[in-house]
Amino acid sequence: MDSLYAELLSLLTNPAARHELLVLAALIGLAALLARRLRKQVVSSLDAGGVRQLVFPLLAILFLTGLRFTAHHYGWKLHFVAVAVQLLWAMVGIRMVVYAVQRGFPKALWVASFGRSIAVLVWLGVALDLLGVLPELIAWLDSFVLPLGKSHVSLWNVSQGLASVLAALVFALWLGGVIETRLLQMSGLDSSVQVVLSRIVKAVLILVSILVGMELVGLDLTTLSVFGGALGVGLGFGMQKIASNYVSGFIILLDHSIRLGDIIQVGTDRGEVMQITTRYTVLKAGSGSHFLLPNETLVGSVVINDSYSDPRVRVAVKVQVSYQSDVERALAILTELPQQQERVIADPAPQAFLVSFDDSGMTLELGFWISDPEKGHLEIRSNLNRAILRRFREEGVEIPYPQREVRLLNPAVVQAPLTVEGV
Repeated sequence: MDSLYAELLSLLTNPAARHELLVLAALIGLAALLARRLRKQVVSSLDAGGVRQLVFPLLAILFLTGLRFTAHHYGWKLHFVAVAVQLLWAMVGIRMVVYAVQRGFPKALWVASFGRSIAVLVWLGVALDLLGVLPELIAWLDSFVLPLGKSHVSLWNVSQGLASVLAALVFALWLGGVIETRLLQMSGLDSSVQVVLSRIVKAVLILVSILVGMELVGLDLTTLSVFGGALGVGLGFGMQKIASNYVSGFIILLDHSIRLGDIIQVGTDRGEVMQITTRYTVLKAGSGSHFLLPNETLVGSVVINDSYSDPRVRVAVKVQVSYQSDVERALAILTELPQQQERVIADPAPQAFLVSFDDSGMTLELGFWISDPEKGHLEIRSNLNRAILRRFREEGVEIPYPQREVRLLNPAVVQAPLTVEGV
């Protein structure tokens, strides 16, 4: 460490090394400026988030590669450019891994911490390589041998295997994200089919990446068949609910019974379908709350879907009028009022009915249709109830109060007060 510090100090006192640092800083600054302009003008039009993150380090590597070519042509000696290029390539790797994981798990909370962990590991490896400690660390890991049956595997081989599986998995997540984006942009496919295809592609790519990574390590996959069969049986018994919800999610997406944006009701839970995952379906209620319903519940229960075949929904408002009121006039008023509301559609036309004769008055029902049930029913009901109350008062139509009449058929019998002995 002392020799490295002394060598660095001697380089900094060398005028040629200081000039190299100035040129290096200027090229990196120029790469940053050009990257900012390219992100705004060219890359933003392509809508490629991963390319935006790689513009700066790739431009800087390109400029520094040109500087190394020029130095080699004129016989200049460079000291810091190789280190800077190595650090920039490390930045490219970190950003590619983090972007691929973000595309694979866009809403996962652990992605940020995973990105920081990957960055720490990569920068630590680069630092050890620059300090010359990395070869010694590799030799030390290779000296530890783990016996696995008839074969022996070192810690370095295990580390290489994990890195290979991780690299294959990251590539599969990135490729799955790209394919998912392309599928969601295809206007000819139904939204449910797009979701199903994207999930199948992502699952297949992840499985293939794991198998390829294990093959790169040198593991014989045929030796895992017995273990995989036993593990599959154990998971089948222990994770029946999860498997049922997973299969139910695919059934819901494939049979088009529930689509994204539908207004459904399951029991007392009602809301708009916001997301259909592999385990549950997310409903957003009118109050802003979100319900997470297991997919198995949606397959095995009665689901009221207001948007299944027709987005139009009938809404009913009931009101009572007294027996002395003109019921024909009241029905005409009820039929007229919905035409003044924006959300009420003209076809089918609103209709009013005399429903029943009750104790306090006659019950009338106004039925009308709306085409936007996702906005809820409470607002339109409130507006119509206020309009009905105002017009009934103007027209002299009486809304009765609950009344109870009590009659005494026999005269009251006054009994003498009871006396208790000893009082």
